Amino acid sequence: MAALVVAGTVTVVPAQAVTYGTPTISLSAAYLSGAVGASGDPVVDVTVGQSGADASALTVSASASSKASVAGTGDVTVTGTGAVRRLAVAARGRGYTDLTVKVTGLGGKSATKTLSYAASAAVQNPADARYFTGASDSSAAVDVGGGYTVVADDESNVLRLYDRSRSAAPVRTWDFSSQLGVTKEVDIEGATLIGNTIYWTGSLGNNKDGEYKAPRNTVFTTTVSGSGSATQLAYGRSYKKLRDDLVAWDKANGNRYGFAAGTAAGEVPKQIDGFNVEGLEFAPGSTTTAYLGFRAPLAPAVPGGKALVVPVTNFDQVLSSGAKATFGAGIELDLGGLAIRDIRKNAANQYLILAGSWAADDNSDPYALYQWDGVAGHAPVKRADLPTTDPGGWEAVVDVPDLSVPGARVQLITDSGSADLYGDGTEAKDLTHAEWKKSRAAWFTLN
Repeated sequence: MAALVVAGTVTVVPAQAVTYGTPTISLSAAYLSGAVGASGDPVVDVTVGQSGADASALTVSASASSKASVAGTGDVTVTGTGAVRRLAVAARGRGYTDLTVKVTGLGGKSATKTLSYAASAAVQNPADARYFTGASDSSAAVDVGGGYTVVADDESNVLRLYDRSRSAAPVRTWDFSSQLGVTKEVDIEGATLIGNTIYWTGSLGNNKDGEYKAPRNTVFTTTVSGSGSATQLAYGRSYKKLRDDLVAWDKANGNRYGFAAGTAAGEVPKQIDGFNVEGLEFAPGSTTTAYLGFRAPLAPAVPGGKALVVPVTNFDQVLSSGAKATFGAGIELDLGGLAIRDIRKNAANQYLILAGSWAADDNSDPYALYQWDGVAGHAPVKRADLPTTDPGGWEAVVDVPDLSVPGARVQLITDSGSADLYGDGTEAKDLTHAEWKKSRAAWFTLN
C-alpha cells in the first residue's frame, strides 16, 4: 500500500500489481549428439527471457520426454544464471530420445522447447576421443595452429575449421565449389600445408559404381591467413588433369601399376588393382616434389602387396601455372599388406603413414601407423596398431609430433560415413540432421 496526502487528508492507494509476460526460450541447436562415456560432449545454449523479470530469476530445467534409457532427467545438466544457460547431456545408452527443456518464470508462467538427442556407443579410451559434428565423412585434415584444424569431407566440397580439443560443431566453413567450377564432390582425400598454402587432392579415381566423374580429377590450393579460431581460407588455383598425367606416365613405363586398367569404365576404385589416391605430402626438404599415396593399387597388385607412393616432381608448377605433371620413379613400401590412407610429415622430415585396407568395406580390417624418413629404398617401421572395433575407419593424420620423443601422441580422425552410429541401421552420411553427423578424433600414443 502507498499513502497519498491530499489537503491534510491521508488516502491509502493500493500498489500497482506487476504484470509478467510469458517467458521466452530458444536453443542454439534443435538437435544434439553425444556418446556413451564421452568426455566433453557438445552442448546447447539455452537463451531465456521474460518481460518484467530479470533473467537471473528464471529457472531452466530439462526432462526426458521419450526414451529415458538413452538419457533421463538426471542425465541433463543446466549451468549458468543469466539469460544464456548451457545444457549438457551425459548419455546413458545408445539411441535417440527427445528432451523437454523448460523455462519457469515469475507469475507461474512457463515455456518449453524440445531438444532431439542422439547418443552413439562407447568407444575405447573415451577420455582421448573428441567428436567433430556437422559431417561424418572426414577424409583429410591440416593443422593450422593455435589448436585448430581444417577438415575435408569426401561427400562434399565443404572445408570445416574445428577446435582440436573440443567436441563441437565447426567454428566456420568454406565451400569452394563455385570457384572450382563443380557441382558434385571433388572427393577430397589428401591435403598438406606448405608455408601458407594448403594443397588438396581428390581421389582421382572412378566413383563407387565405376563411373568417371570429372570433379574427382581435381587438385587445388587454398591460402591460409590468421590462425586458431581466426583462421581464414581463400581459394587459390586448381588443376584437373593429374589423373590423365598419371595414366600416361604409367603407360610410358610399361603399365607397371595398371593405372589405365584401374581407371577404365566399370572399374571401382577400392579394389586391390583399382585406382584411388588418399595421401598427399611433400618430399623431404622439398617444396616442389609431392608424394601421392595410393589406397589402390597395391604395387604390384598381383603378386605383391606393397603400398605405392608416386612422386610428382613439379607439383608446385602444376598448381601455380597449370604445367603438365612430371613424375619420379614409384616408391613401393612394405606396410604389411596394407595401403596408404594418409601420409604426413613434420618439420624434421619425420613421416607418419596411416595404413589401412584397400577394400571398400574395411572397418573390421587392420589399421596401423608406420614411421618413415621419406627416402625411397628405406623401409618404414610400424609404430602402433590401431583399434578396429570403433565405428568408422581411420582416415586422417592431423599433424606429426616429434617421433623421437618417447610417448609421442598423434591425433587421428575417422571417416564414419558408413557407420551405424545410433543403432537404427542408418549410415551416418544418410542422417537427416547435420548435428547428428560426426567424425571421431582420437589421440594415440606411439610405441
